[in-house]
Amino acid sequence: MGRQIAITGMGIISSIGTGVEENLHSLTTGKHGISEISLFETRHAGHIKTGEIRLSNKELLQKLQLSEDSNATRTALLGMVAAREAVEHAGISDINAYRTGLISSTSVGGMDITEKYFYTYEDFPEKQKYIDAHDAGNSSLMIAEDLGLKGLVSTISTACSSAANAIMMGAKLIKNGVLDRVIVGGTDSLSKFTLNGFSTLMILTDSYNTPFDNDRKGLNLGEAAAFIVLESDEVVKKENKKVLGYLSGYGNANDAHHQTASSENGQGAFLAMEKALAVSGLQKEEIDYINVHGTATPNNDLSEGIAMIRIFGEGQVPDFSSTKAFTGHTLAAAAAIEAVYSLLAIQHNLIFPNLNFKTRMEEFDLTPVTALKQKNIHHVLSNSFGFGGNCSTLIFSGS
Repeated sequence: MGRQIAITGMGIISSIGTGVEENLHSLTTGKHGISEISLFETRHAGHIKTGEIRLSNKELLQKLQLSEDSNATRTALLGMVAAREAVEHAGISDINAYRTGLISSTSVGGMDITEKYFYTYEDFPEKQKYIDAHDAGNSSLMIAEDLGLKGLVSTISTACSSAANAIMMGAKLIKNGVLDRVIVGGTDSLSKFTLNGFSTLMILTDSYNTPFDNDRKGLNLGEAAAFIVLESDEVVKKENKKVLGYLSGYGNANDAHHQTASSENGQGAFLAMEKALAVSGLQKEEIDYINVHGTATPNNDLSEGIAMIRIFGEGQVPDFSSTKAFTGHTLAAAAAIEAVYSLLAIQHNLIFPNLNFKTRMEEFDLTPVTALKQKNIHHVLSNSFGFGGNCSTLIFSGS
């Protein structure tokens, strides 16, 4: 395996809580964050639900103690909240003491602000400061500046697998001796653009999402941010760091099938899981829990289920569940918040329930875990699959 990739800190904000402890409480008490739309005016209000974070941009600015004339967008603000918690949790007092980088990810970028003024920038010159914020990399630079980070900063945008690829890239930078520690994750806010886009694709449900249910109708969009801190063996040993867990495996593959649909045989998902297992050196029987991508769309759950059966065998698929019924699908942030949930599963020996499940899918014999379950958990496999066929799998292991 070469160098181990230790995880020493994590931070999160989602519709089920601000901070790791609030998220854990919601996951263990079955408290979901899916609600009516209140962040902005839209014709979809009252027809579809989302996983909103019930803090306005003004409240986020106050929480972060930033000036109200800041041009930070919601995506950047959410990212700052999560990244600050992760760095503090890792006990980092001097962020530049070692070769440190930030690999962030986003799909929405600053759209929540730029879409407001798109047609009127000429009429409101004072709003032109937000144009730069539309770029995906802008939020990453703002998060790095907020942390005081002077090292490498990069942004990944591969749709819903973005944060998984950010985590993977951070691990490779450490394994290859380029950096000593990397803050990795993703952040995305809700916006009209994404809401309308997913509505056009006809994959939004008019109720609560029901992952892996035979009668699933689609997803609820959500917003969130999460970051974890990856550190090298050398730094962990030198600083006598507490290790939350290890990133033991990772894999990325492409379906090369369709711009927005997964292949019928789950080829991309199969290859990503196969690669992650190979990198980890684990046998498939050693996986205790799968945090599935589980978007509750007809296409994804069928494709992912077939891929899991191909990997593990008929009747041999480990316990699995989707946490998206709690948070909604948070796009580029999804793999990051689910990395935090995977680590919490290992730390507390818990499998979080797949909410809203009623009827097993007719295509195969797979039933997710539907109630909070205690189990000794050493290795968690977490899937994240994006548009364009970009499929990524991460494996987290106990310390």
